[in-house]
Amino acid sequence: MNKLCFKSFVLALCIMIFPPSSHSQAQDDLFSKIKKGISSEIIVYRLTSLEEVKALLGPPSQEVESKDGGMQGVELQYPDFVLTFWKMRNDPVPYTLREVKYKGEVIDIGRSKKLTLRSNDDLQKIDSFWGFENIALVRLDLRNKQKIVNAMSYDSLTDWPVKERLPKGFDPSHLMQNAKSPGLGVQALHEEGIDGTGIGIAIFDQPLLLGHQEYTHRLVRYDATGLSHMDPQMHGSPVASIAVGKNLGVAPGATLTYFAVPMWQSDNQPYIHSMERIFELNKIIPENERIRVVSISTGMFSRFLHYDEWQEILNRAENLGVLVVTCDPSFLNYGILSLLPGKDPENSQSYTAGIYSSKTDTIRVPGANKTIASHRGTEVYTFDRSGGMSWGAPYIAGLAALAFQVNPDLKPDEIIKILISTATPTTSVPIVNPHAFIEAVRK
Repeated sequence: MNKLCFKSFVLALCIMIFPPSSHSQAQDDLFSKIKKGISSEIIVYRLTSLEEVKALLGPPSQEVESKDGGMQGVELQYPDFVLTFWKMRNDPVPYTLREVKYKGEVIDIGRSKKLTLRSNDDLQKIDSFWGFENIALVRLDLRNKQKIVNAMSYDSLTDWPVKERLPKGFDPSHLMQNAKSPGLGVQALHEEGIDGTGIGIAIFDQPLLLGHQEYTHRLVRYDATGLSHMDPQMHGSPVASIAVGKNLGVAPGATLTYFAVPMWQSDNQPYIHSMERIFELNKIIPENERIRVVSISTGMFSRFLHYDEWQEILNRAENLGVLVVTCDPSFLNYGILSLLPGKDPENSQSYTAGIYSSKTDTIRVPGANKTIASHRGTEVYTFDRSGGMSWGAPYIAGLAALAFQVNPDLKPDEIIKILISTATPTTSVPIVNPHAFIEAVRK
């Protein structure tokens, strides 16, 4: 297509999106500015800041602020147009454009495409939560950007510049591959046949991407009642892969039962109902699938409705021999270890305290600078820089499955006591020692 034809095509497209009508001169000027902004890549999903839009379009007729979980937003309202901006709360990055609506209809500004950074200036608009996941960096020169490169998570969809424009010694493929191990000698236990075989793990979390190569072979049942209409969320694939992943998992031989629950609701009822379902399942499912461990990557139960009922369910689970692992400090005050990038994940000296740790931790487990399964595709992986408390729960649940395989008669509270007593002492806080833990379980 020659330049003349291309310009005609763009003009025709803009007319389709923004059909001519009887607008005032001010509205016509607004139409013109937005059309020009989209066609010239000035208005781009996640790359156009709040200030840039105001500079382009002028002051809005109304500006509305909002919050949603860990996000905070701003909505700019113009005649016929609404532009929405979001940013991670407490993140220094600016608000960036996430949606443009014309008379209530969403206009495509590139949300469905891989985000391509236009220049190094765009780096300041990328938040640390998502990092470089599903982003093309091919136009950039990152040789002098070692600090930001070391801070950002990325995934197997990230398109990097050529080696000559990367920081010296930075090899994203090597870092991701090296961090696939569960770490601290867990794979050596697998080689001995201690991999969770015969034990069932249940996970309660957000809707899961089905079919991922890490955990699809272990998933024996999936219940998304009430949430089956939702797309897979980012939280489920990592926790499933850490628990039972064939390459990443602590207990790759365990079976997985997964309950998709609305974790965004301040109510314990979804967890209570799922636990009751487990009690019923354990009466009828084969013994080698019987659920002995439940992993829930949240610790907010005491702030949710129906907390007394939740406490009763936990007591019932204990009496039935089911260990419920959560992020609640009342269960276990654990913190997260961060693998020193590129170092041997089996060596305890290769770890340092992660962001999600404190001097009061009873024990620490791996969770940062770790490779996890991604919700973006069945063969996609993420190298997660910061990790989180959420990744600790399935790691501990996996170790519990190994323990129940070795000694099925263990009581749930005994597992946690042994986990703490066998931890490796350090100059700060003890860190988990899977080999010593299993040896103690054997005895």
